Amino acid sequence: MNTSMVGRHVELTDSIKQQIETSIDSLSKFNLDIISVRALASAEEKKGNKGKGVSIEFSINLPNKNTIVIKQRDDDLYAAIDVATTRAQKALRRHHERIRDHKKEGINEAKAASKDINMSEEKEGVEDEIVPHELELYKPQEVQDILENLKETGKQFEIFNDIDGKTRVLYKRNDGRFGLY
Repeated sequence: MNTSMVGRHVELTDSIKQQIETSIDSLSKFNLDIISVRALASAEEKKGNKGKGVSIEFSINLPNKNTIVIKQRDDDLYAAIDVATTRAQKALRRHHERIRDHKKEGINEAKAASKDINMSEEKEGVEDEIVPHELELYKPQEVQDILENLKETGKQFEIFNDIDGKTRVLYKRNDGRFGLY
């Protein structure tokens, strides 16, 4: 993780640098592969007069995500750093939870879960049973039955097998009559 600290109209003393470094190090606990963090400390000026207010801005670059920018103003720079760090941790925690909660279970996780199951015991416990089932799609049907069904349901067409075993399509034409392929 690349880090940079910049002071604008504020002298970054060793204790301020140490406070910022500690804050930046606390952001790495979420395991998000942070690319870089930039801390910008600046003094607030009002109408050309230097005021008491100072601000700290953290710019956190994450892979496959836009930059997270946290800006905090306060009279005390140390307090601003603490509040900005808390806000940055909250934002990173939300991002981490979003990633963790939306992770899909892959084939490797399914295989690992199935290693606990003894398949030979499971096969012995299940009896082979074949249940015959005939699909209605392949049953031969009369054209008149399909025509009535087509009129009732309001469908545009119906595919079926006729009595001779041929696949047929009965469809509604634009003029309101019916056609048969």
